[in-house]
Amino acid sequence: MVYISFNFYLFVVIALVFYYICPMKMRWCILLLADIMFYLSVCKSGLWILFATVLVSYVAAVLLERGHGTGQKLLLAGAVILVIVPWFLARNGNFESYHLSVPIGISFYTMQIIAYMTDVYRGEIAPQKNLAKYALFVTFFPQILQGPIPRYEQLGQQLFQGHLFDEDKFTRGFYLIVWGFFLKLVIADKAAVIVNAVFDNFPAYSGGYIWFASILYSIQLYADFLACTTLAQGVSMLFGIELAQNFGRPYFAVSVKDFWRRWHISLSSWLRDYVYIPLGGNRKGKWRKHLNLFTAFLVSGIWHGADLKYLVWGGIHGFYQVAGDGLGGFKGKIYAWLKIGPDSKGKRWFEQAGTFLLVNFAWIIFRADTLGIGLKMIKHMFSEFTPWIFFNDRIFTLGLGWKEMGVLLLAVVLLFAVERKQEQGIVVSEHIMRQKLPVRWLLCMVGICTVMVFGTYGFGFEAQDFIYGGF
Repeated sequence: MVYISFNFYLFVVIALVFYYICPMKMRWCILLLADIMFYLSVCKSGLWILFATVLVSYVAAVLLERGHGTGQKLLLAGAVILVIVPWFLARNGNFESYHLSVPIGISFYTMQIIAYMTDVYRGEIAPQKNLAKYALFVTFFPQILQGPIPRYEQLGQQLFQGHLFDEDKFTRGFYLIVWGFFLKLVIADKAAVIVNAVFDNFPAYSGGYIWFASILYSIQLYADFLACTTLAQGVSMLFGIELAQNFGRPYFAVSVKDFWRRWHISLSSWLRDYVYIPLGGNRKGKWRKHLNLFTAFLVSGIWHGADLKYLVWGGIHGFYQVAGDGLGGFKGKIYAWLKIGPDSKGKRWFEQAGTFLLVNFAWIIFRADTLGIGLKMIKHMFSEFTPWIFFNDRIFTLGLGWKEMGVLLLAVVLLFAVERKQEQGIVVSEHIMRQKLPVRWLLCMVGICTVMVFGTYGFGFEAQDFIYGGF
């Protein structure tokens, strides 16, 4: 029952009906029941593992509130280890060897629980004494699959207090769901056809194809992850609950450091608050700062998977940031020599293009089947570059004809236009909400029809799994 299935939205409708007809003080119970039913439907054998993790962290947090001595540090360390063990076993395939399902969203809720216990230890929040309410916080079904990774102070009370029906929020939530479907079915899944064709059999393709497929993968990954987050935000908003933003238009970033302020914001902030700063942050000198930064990105790589390629991918981003800090003055001299002003559009465009290319090369390592294949693909991009494939129709032999390719191109242009408006401070959804009701619903129907007609155009109705659902 994934976020783009008919069964999921039938489930959401039933949950909404019971949520809004129940007394206000009991509405959190409906959400908890919905969480349990959702988890039973997608990962029944993993429910006991999730419950055990919730119980351990609940007890630990209650005990951690009592003080901050050496005993409390040992308690926190022990609780974190116990919470990480299921995630570690899942990462190394141990669940499958015992014919157990990997608990859905385990990477996300593990980080969520670690943040919660750490915040309790630091005295930043009080532990939730009601076990059922704490379980609701950990298992809230719209965001458990793929985040964002919530903080207790941001989400907790929203879940427990109950909400009156708010037509404005409900409508905005519906619009977000339509936009999420568009991102997933019209952009991500269409781009996946070409990406899979090239990455799964790269020796058959020259460098030009790899350039094209790698850029499409950067777009696919972003549209796919943004789609899932948008759907989670939309469904949550139907209940009157607002999830934190997880993206800030990352491909408009002017540096890799800026990219990580915008990409998967909840993960970036988690790494900052629970890895980088505890290691010392930038408080112990430049070299220690760079070591801490590099370590945080290695942790990011490990979080994404046990394969060596993910560790290298994290290391690449750590290297990018360390190098970016060290080359700041040199870049300034280059811009001065080229007579490019510090606040000029040319400088910004140059930095955005350079950042995208650096991130794109790292994504190739991330997507390739192995580290060795990823490195070979990057090599072929330069040693066997074949730009003429873009002018002789060979590009249409990768699984999408010219019509499907045209639809994909137009969809990407629309996404770029929306993101650019938001980059300029214009929130498109708020602009739509200010229109008259007939205009709003006309736009909504156009969006639905676009997804139904073009989202499945040419290759069936079955969408692929969300990429980040596998982490």
